[in-house]
Amino acid sequence: MKILLAILIVLFTALQYRLWIAEGSWADVTRLDRDIRAQELANERLKARNRRLAVEVDELKEGLDSIEERAREDLGMIRDGETFFMVVDPQE
Repeated sequence: MKILLAILIVLFTALQYRLWIAEGSWADVTRLDRDIRAQELANERLKARNRRLAVEVDELKEGLDSIEERAREDLGMIRDGETFFMVVDPQE
């Protein structure tokens, strides 16, 4: 009877180790759930960015207005007949 009790105690201890500490334990599952939620949030931010970029690409493919706007902002394009004024902040 003592041997059976010793075997049951060892078996119980082994199962408790697996439940609380080993791979697949409650702590491990909780950590993985937290990591999954963080990754899903990151994926949503990236999907939103991709949607914005896709809209911008479509605008650049379809209209000259978008291309002109980008050229004016990024390259400083000036049309014929326009006058360019540069305003400098005196504190700089």
